[in-house]
Amino acid sequence: MLRIHFTDVDLARTRVAAAADPFWEIASSLHRFQTRRGRWAYAEWHRTARSHLREHRLDKALRGILLPLFPRAAYFPDFLTPLAGCGGWDAGADAIMSTPAPQVLQEVQALGQASGAPAWTPRLTETETRAELVQVMRAYYNAVIAPHSDRVQASLEADRCLRVRALLTGGIDGLLQSLRPAMHWQPPVLHVDTYGGDRDLHLAGRGLLLVPSYFCWGLPVPIADPALPPVVVYSVLDGVPSCEQPLAPTAVSALAGVVGRSRAAILRATAAGATTGELARAVGISASAAAQHTSALRDAGLISSRRAANTVLHTLTPLGAALVQANSPEHTRAR
Repeated sequence: MLRIHFTDVDLARTRVAAAADPFWEIASSLHRFQTRRGRWAYAEWHRTARSHLREHRLDKALRGILLPLFPRAAYFPDFLTPLAGCGGWDAGADAIMSTPAPQVLQEVQALGQASGAPAWTPRLTETETRAELVQVMRAYYNAVIAPHSDRVQASLEADRCLRVRALLTGGIDGLLQSLRPAMHWQPPVLHVDTYGGDRDLHLAGRGLLLVPSYFCWGLPVPIADPALPPVVVYSVLDGVPSCEQPLAPTAVSALAGVVGRSRAAILRATAAGATTGELARAVGISASAAAQHTSALRDAGLISSRRAANTVLHTLTPLGAALVQANSPEHTRAR
């Protein structure tokens, strides 16, 4: 259990990352290869990832470089998931390349002590070796993560809508309460079920960055070094019923059945995120009818759904958003 201690200043500086961090998604997706836990949630990804790695000739790099650097449920070097990664690939890659050599050496030695590390890892202090690693990480990202960007984005948008609602209705206390069940907010301490034993982290005015992750499953993952800017990565999928998962692109074939005035109205009403009850009131239908319509829209890949306490929150997928935009009055006039 990790206990994160907040002051009033820390509460004011707590925030949720606006997008997925590509470096944390690399780390978390590599963990998916090392366990069967949560396999059902990533079934399609697992079916394609290894074949894509073979096609790009990255299967050897996966076994010899990436998996040893990112062991699941154990320590892995913090410099490989830099805070700058929240700003995109280029910013994160620059941060990895500019990490001081003594810090790199210290962290790869900690990796060796925690779970063992290949003999070549101390050479990561050299700029050339680190540049080669960044190239391998980028190739891996392009091969197995980028092709799923729409699904990742839809899940993150759904989670972001949930967090915004919690913040608007309950303030920062509501936001932190919404992180259950993996994190438990008992002011002024956030209790995080995670790997790494029993410890305390005092934010001391630095605030906390919460990073939503599609590939993180199960326990949240905090940054290991307490001296670094505090970060906790959490899953946007864990605990979501399988029927509410964003479906495969092949589900687009179900679009032929998604027609009619009520469903079109529900799609438009979902643009800012809405519960089943809110959609029913907006469209003027019963809650049971709204549930049937959202089920059909979800099966067609147009919306995704997340359970939040006693309600289900619906948001548009990228496909659904594109459909709504294409049928907006402004777009129609432009044509």
